[in-house]
Amino acid sequence: MKFLDQAKIYVKAGDGGAGAVSFRREKFIEFGGPDGGDGGRGGDVWAHCVEGLNTLIDYRYQQHFKAQKGVHGMGRNRTGASGEDVILKVPVGTQILDEDGETVLADLVEVGQRVLLCKGGNGGFGNAHFTTSTNRAPRRANPGLEGEERWIWLRLKLIADAGLVGLPNAGKSTFLAATTAAKPKIADYPFTTLHPGLGVVRVDEREFVLADIPGLIEGAHEGAGIGDRFLGHVERCRVLLHLVEGTSEHAGKAYKTVRGELEAYGHGLEDKPEIVALSKADALDPETLKTQKERLRRACGRTPLVLSAVSGTGVETALRLILAEVSELAAEEREEAAPAAEWRP
Repeated sequence: MKFLDQAKIYVKAGDGGAGAVSFRREKFIEFGGPDGGDGGRGGDVWAHCVEGLNTLIDYRYQQHFKAQKGVHGMGRNRTGASGEDVILKVPVGTQILDEDGETVLADLVEVGQRVLLCKGGNGGFGNAHFTTSTNRAPRRANPGLEGEERWIWLRLKLIADAGLVGLPNAGKSTFLAATTAAKPKIADYPFTTLHPGLGVVRVDEREFVLADIPGLIEGAHEGAGIGDRFLGHVERCRVLLHLVEGTSEHAGKAYKTVRGELEAYGHGLEDKPEIVALSKADALDPETLKTQKERLRRACGRTPLVLSAVSGTGVETALRLILAEVSELAAEEREEAAPAAEWRP
């Protein structure tokens, strides 16, 4: 299944039905009069966050969604039926933006959340509604109101506890495959990862979700390589694992390149807790490993981890550090969200 994390769609609520102009014409009934019913209300357009979806592929081949119109009013004071709503089912983590691509209309992060995108038009009044003491036989009715319509963007940001960042070929997909049941594409050339991937890591009887995104290169924020569009998938992560390839020309420069792209992207990524690791340690001789580790230490300002997803060196240590950060930040979020205890003298 193709991964699609962005889609532009057109949504329109249903128009309201028109009111009816009608008069009673029944045999043996002495007094007739107006009996035109009101029109039905147009259907709404809703977005509904559901489980079981992890891509926006449903909106790749259909971009127009229109709710049903309300039925016109009828004689004998019969009100028209309301139009059926349209419900757009989206995965957890979907943002809904206005046509400008910047104004956030909704951010659906929990299963069951619903948001009204377009409101249906009200039905028009029939002529029975306009009966007064001086106008006993009105011959007018209102048309239904038009439903709202708009173009919107759907943008998916994966929900994960930790995210993998680094240059292409830094070993991110190999790390994801070694620590989870995910099966990403792995090859010895850059940009083997073209779409974000998710995996569940289990360590010390606990679990957390790990996200892998395509590698960044210098100038990604300006569109170089695959660009930085997939960085949105790690915006929601609590901690970043920054993998720096040990076999690169200069580990320190590689680290600074990615950090520069994170800072250029913004959205708080540069401020997230970061665990730095020198990857592919199994391919380095002791002298080169020492040199690259020292270069990376000077660049990031702390001693990096040394790991190899192939041999398993340092992997458990990295996972435990990630789990500790995730648990600590989750506890802080729960404390902030909990209401303050009632104070009593």
